[in-house]
Amino acid sequence: MASDPNCIFCKIVAGEIPSFKLYEDDETLAFMDINPVHDGHCLVIPKAHSPNVMEIGPEDFAAAARLAAKVAKAVNAAVSCDGINLMQANGEGAGQSVGHVHLHIIPRQKADGLLFNWEPKPGERGHIASVAARIREFL
Repeated sequence: MASDPNCIFCKIVAGEIPSFKLYEDDETLAFMDINPVHDGHCLVIPKAHSPNVMEIGPEDFAAAARLAAKVAKAVNAAVSCDGINLMQANGEGAGQSVGHVHLHIIPRQKADGLLFNWEPKPGERGHIASVAARIREFL
């Protein structure tokens, strides 16, 4: 299993840094976020180190996604919330602060003040088609 000796999440997997573990198996780990947005905010990681979603193997990402669904269901039952955000960021420009793939499970209330500020605006269809064509070239 790939590991990075400088990665805080790899150190948590190795037991070098304590965490509030929720669930662990051979491939994944779920633990509480120590800087929670709301009660119940937790993280799911693949144990194998991958810095971002562009570099993770599909099996590791699938295992993390399966666990995230299971943990989200448990969080929803354990804390009083109106909904849950499942968030994953890649790169500093997207807000990724730890270079190890991780999924945030964030319980939400309708008026909790946590904002993801973007205003949907209709796109120009020709431009959307052009961008789609460029993306398809890389798939």
